[in-house]
Amino acid sequence: MFHEETVFIIGDAQVSQNNPISKVFSQFFLGVVVDTSNGRIVDAECSATIDLTVRFVRSIFVGRLIEDEEIITSIQKRYFGSSQKALIVAFRDAQRKYKQQFAALST
Repeated sequence: MFHEETVFIIGDAQVSQNNPISKVFSQFFLGVVVDTSNGRIVDAECSATIDLTVRFVRSIFVGRLIEDEEIITSIQKRYFGSSQKALIVAFRDAQRKYKQQFAALST
């Protein structure tokens, strides 16, 4: 399904105790598949309690560059779930991991 130039990265964040996600998962997770030839996100999924959330979050990420800071703005303008802050933190964590991995490979 995914070609050899893609990588899978998980970003994670804490969620508040009153968030339904904390009842199912201990943390909030965002998984992204990134094409390393161009930095484009080809798939995304998150730990959510309803499928519509997963599909909506996917629509925010897929097709955009992993280093695109405008994704944060899109989340703030479009995603009003109780895990908005956790989604942003998890995305930043995924960005950090992506940058660390490719900095290590280029040295």
